[in-house]
Amino acid sequence: MEQRHLGRTGLRVSRIGLGTLTWGRDTDEHDAADLLKAFWEAGGTLVDTADVYGDGEAEYLLGQLIEGLVPRRDLVISTKAGSVPDPDRRFDGSRGHLLAALDASLARLGTDYVDLWHIHAFDPFTPLEETLQALDLAVSSGRARYAGVSNYCGWQLAKAATWQLAAPGTRTRLASTQLEYSLLQRGVEREVLPAALDLGIGLLPSSPLGRGVLTGKYRHGTPAGSRGASEHMGLFVAPYLDDTASRIVDAVTTAADGLAVTPLQVALAWVRDRPGVAAPIVGARNAQQLTAALSVEALSLPDEICRALDDVSAPLHRYPDHDWSTL
Repeated sequence: MEQRHLGRTGLRVSRIGLGTLTWGRDTDEHDAADLLKAFWEAGGTLVDTADVYGDGEAEYLLGQLIEGLVPRRDLVISTKAGSVPDPDRRFDGSRGHLLAALDASLARLGTDYVDLWHIHAFDPFTPLEETLQALDLAVSSGRARYAGVSNYCGWQLAKAATWQLAAPGTRTRLASTQLEYSLLQRGVEREVLPAALDLGIGLLPSSPLGRGVLTGKYRHGTPAGSRGASEHMGLFVAPYLDDTASRIVDAVTTAADGLAVTPLQVALAWVRDRPGVAAPIVGARNAQQLTAALSVEALSLPDEICRALDDVSAPLHRYPDHDWSTL
């Protein structure tokens, strides 16, 4: 699998990442082992997790598989901290919480360091410089090799990245940002992606298959056993089962038929090769699904297909995203 630099850093990651959102809950240890082995054998390196996935079980499962199944040195392990199970405060970006969460993650993963550590979301109740200092301490102590943020909007990302760049050698530059991005969700193109490109931050798209909808599996209803039918994930999939999404899925299916590939491959290739994207994070329930996703490695979409997909999925971006003088 092709390797790409993560933003304006020396860290290289596989251009498809393996997500672990369902590990320890819907994905048991045997399926997790099959997924990790298939990913590694295909040349994949970037494995993405978080301290809240499966209430910590995802990290624990990954830690059990490291060394015994896949050498630690062959993986780029990314985890996140900051989300908390508190209805009154969903995110905690305080320095104390974040560093304690990192130590707990390292213990579950059974490793001395993570390659990439993300703040899971912006905390409006903690000074941003305090949150970012946790990243600096994590990197300077060797507990994290690189750092980034997740679910930051445009101004939050730009402010955080600029703060870090203001003191080179003292503060850790942001390597990456992780947000949802697909043909069904192109909101990052408004401000986040332009900021990331300008500041040299690599984008790691989550849900690149539109929460599974872009595979075409929901065109004629919700299949039993799918995430859409799941008690845990049904509400997660539901927003992308409307008429707008249906038109985009139809276009993806038409393109796939014309290229003699699958809708999954078309949708994943589209987001993988967007400007600024380092590696879409793919979550699969089993090795068969993952192998289908990894088969996109040999596919590059023709320009005319990309333009057609761009047109049918184009979000409405007007003032102030476009030059005001043309409006």
